[in-house]
Amino acid sequence: MRTKPRHPRSVRALVGVLLLLAAGTVACGGDDSGATADTPLRIGYQRFGGLSLVKAREAAPGVTWSLFESGPALTEALRAGSIDLGGTGEAPPIFAAAGKTDFKLVGASEEVPQGEAVLVKESSGFTGFKDLKGKKIGLNKGSNVNWLLVRLLETNGMTIDDVDVKYLKPAEGRPAFDNGQIDAWIIWDPYFALAERPGVKILVDATGLAGNREYLLAAPEALDGKSEKIRTFLRTLHEVTAWGIANPGERARVLAPELKIPQDVAERALARSARATAPVTAAIGDELQRIADGFTALRLIPGKVDIKGRIDERYSEVFR
Repeated sequence: MRTKPRHPRSVRALVGVLLLLAAGTVACGGDDSGATADTPLRIGYQRFGGLSLVKAREAAPGVTWSLFESGPALTEALRAGSIDLGGTGEAPPIFAAAGKTDFKLVGASEEVPQGEAVLVKESSGFTGFKDLKGKKIGLNKGSNVNWLLVRLLETNGMTIDDVDVKYLKPAEGRPAFDNGQIDAWIIWDPYFALAERPGVKILVDATGLAGNREYLLAAPEALDGKSEKIRTFLRTLHEVTAWGIANPGERARVLAPELKIPQDVAERALARSARATAPVTAAIGDELQRIADGFTALRLIPGKVDIKGRIDERYSEVFR
């Protein structure tokens, strides 16, 4: 994908904000007490996925939970020493690594390409992504949808300068989309499912473009001081995720209150987005490295990032 020699101002702003977050400029810093075996395992999660189901079923007693709206906010907390383990999409670990956050990737999910999409209004008349040239597109900075945008631009022979990107958190993106302040919204489940209603259509999802896996990131201090607690928790996550896939109706009933969404919306989102856990492997490392190299080529991150080197397979047997 060709790039221009000078950054657009919006791209420079994105780089600055993401690296500031990843560098952990918050004042709290690391907490050594969080790395000892006799303290609770601290889990960062988002409203969806297997982690939410473990929490909703109260299947991991003794664990403390911290909720984050998006992956970049979760990786900031990881850098700050506020959590030991957390789940994000594919882009946040790359931006965090570019910002020198120390972590290892210890688990993943199977691919979920149908779980993120570009939404537009039926009345817009848009029939393909190329129709969005010159239009306003909303998405969350540094999240999985950031990579989907890159892939969509690449496959349609476009550049970042061909669209007007508005960086909006999910809570900001929905009203902006509903009120016509943006022409398209690139979003993931369950926000995706919540936005689906008469008059809204899926322009394209990530099928054939991005794997949209979930990744589990662990702090090195926790891997040293809480290794067995992490192993126990990952085993629970694997078992609870498998239970949910085998029992979709009960899963939606349990998760809907945790997600604070109607049960029918939870059922729709989970039907396309709930996937089994998976071990991180060299092949997955290669997959992530290609994404990181793509961000580097676009100069969205400064220099090459060795994300493949963050793969840690010590818990692989838990996921098999």
